[in-house]
Amino acid sequence: MARTARSTPAELAPAPWPDRHSTDPSAEVARQFVLNLHDAMGGRTLRDVAAQVGIHHVTLLKILHGRAWPDLATVSRLEIGLNADLYSSADVRADLARAASPSVRKSRPRAPSE
Repeated sequence: MARTARSTPAELAPAPWPDRHSTDPSAEVARQFVLNLHDAMGGRTLRDVAAQVGIHHVTLLKILHGRAWPDLATVSRLEIGLNADLYSSADVRADLARAASPSVRKSRPRAPSE
């Protein structure tokens, strides 16, 4: 059975990837991951980082460009190999919770009871 095609993170976010916030929660988690990954790479090349963590440099390139969803094995290799926390959906979950919660209304003072 063929696998169902799904949009890439970059397709779910406004251009230019990864510079603009995505309204899609999964794409936003992927975007944050890529930003963290880019920071953790420092000035090292794709090939150097890929070799260090044990993944193919094309896999790393696709993730950075938002053309692939990183799997858990790749995420763990990158986090362990770079000694960095790259993945967290905490900020995205907090943003979603803020957006979903009703706005807090200022309460009007009550008239004194007689």
